[in-house]
Amino acid sequence: MRPDSGIALVRHGETGWSRAGRHTGRTDVPLTDTGRTQARAAAALVAALAPDRVRTSPLGRARETCDLLDTGHEPLVDPDLAEWDYGDYEGITTAQIREAVPGWTVWSAPCPGGETADAVAARVDRVISACRAQPGLTLLVAHGHVLRVLAARWLGLGPDGGRHFRLDTATVSVLGWERENPVVLSWNLRGAP
Repeated sequence: MRPDSGIALVRHGETGWSRAGRHTGRTDVPLTDTGRTQARAAAALVAALAPDRVRTSPLGRARETCDLLDTGHEPLVDPDLAEWDYGDYEGITTAQIREAVPGWTVWSAPCPGGETADAVAARVDRVISACRAQPGLTLLVAHGHVLRVLAARWLGLGPDGGRHFRLDTATVSVLGWERENPVVLSWNLRGAP
């Protein structure tokens, strides 16, 4: 634990699938023009944070968002930041899933053929360990569900704790410390267009 370390999170900008509420795990869906505008708007918030290093998901929507943030750092592409693998639920909405599995949520039920919540937690635990091992602020550019699990794990919660953290596209959030306690310093901030 390094109370002199912190993490800034940026969810990628809007895609056609995120706008439609479709589960977008490993499918490499591009940003929309709105998503690009959102990412550019987030750049001022990120610049004010002055991150010391940057890590990004390998998926194109996150990498393009990272490029549009223009941090001045060469990002480390980290496969542990890829979005939750939704398996058979890839590309469909929660409403469609609930037609067959009433009450389904990614937080409370499995994704057949995909990842478990515990598998996602194991990935983000590795990211958190790497970030906490270095002083200063690490910027992570990734995806909605994986970043929500990461926030929960930062606080010492189980992966299902991510259900409490709404995370909109191209928003900026910061995880840090209050004395020796991991805390959320800011959440879901949107840059001015």
